[in-house]
Amino acid sequence: QSGRAMGTLNLRALTSWVGIARLLAVLLSCLSFSLVASTGHFEAPYGTWCMFTWCFCFAVTLLVLLLELLELYPLLPLSWDDFTSAFSMLAALMVFTSSVVFPATFISGPCSSSRCARQAVATTSSCLCFLAYALEVSLTRAKPGDISSFLSTVPGLLKVFEAYVACLIFSLLDMGEYKRESGLMWCVAVYSLCFIFTLLIIIFTIGRCLTYIPCSLEKVLVGYNVLALLMYLTAMVLWPLYSFRGRSRPDSCGTNCPWNKNLGVTFLTIFNLIAYLVDLVYSTRMVFFRAP
Repeated sequence: QSGRAMGTLNLRALTSWVGIARLLAVLLSCLSFSLVASTGHFEAPYGTWCMFTWCFCFAVTLLVLLLELLELYPLLPLSWDDFTSAFSMLAALMVFTSSVVFPATFISGPCSSSRCARQAVATTSSCLCFLAYALEVSLTRAKPGDISSFLSTVPGLLKVFEAYVACLIFSLLDMGEYKRESGLMWCVAVYSLCFIFTLLIIIFTIGRCLTYIPCSLEKVLVGYNVLALLMYLTAMVLWPLYSFRGRSRPDSCGTNCPWNKNLGVTFLTIFNLIAYLVDLVYSTRMVFFRAP
């Protein structure tokens, strides 16, 4: 019987709407990095990041499809639904970022050369890949009241968003800039602490470790969201206050200009503040206003 089970293929892994979305994501991410690789023009950190994103998403999504097709995922010591929900959300965010960063960095002026045409097609393919991952997130999102898979709920998906935005903030930080002011150092501490705790929540959820916590986890998460929201609120005030105080934008401010990076951190701080606010609202409704 075990031999027959091992020989059975779960074709629904490929024919369901979620499976079709994953197949599209595999094909489109492969097309994106193949076209960009053929141009030989993806140097510098931004190009490397985009290539890593497409290759990483292609490899992991293909692995997910194979594990579901062969029905091997129950053998893994993790919560499969939480893992796939978290990954699809992360992949959507990464591919969206690459779809914006790549054309902004590598496509400029009239697009007449063969290389530019391939870059344009790669960008279009990347945008469609983002839509495929967004469709997967939508299809796998938990129904209201269902918390069996935490990372597929709105608060769970927001946890992935919050951690990813924090990573973007870290990529823009300049040690020489924030070490000059204690207020900026507090903001970096806020970003770091919230990122660490959010990442631990994601890892423990996927690893099925949260059940061992000897307290009401849902209420702890609400308390954490309140604390994170208050900390980000201070960062939203202090970061622009200390970053731009007495400093106007330089005339020659390029991609790596500290002023532009500080502005990017300011907007990302606001995005995460809003995310933690929405997270708190949904978490509070799930814990205190659950339907009988």
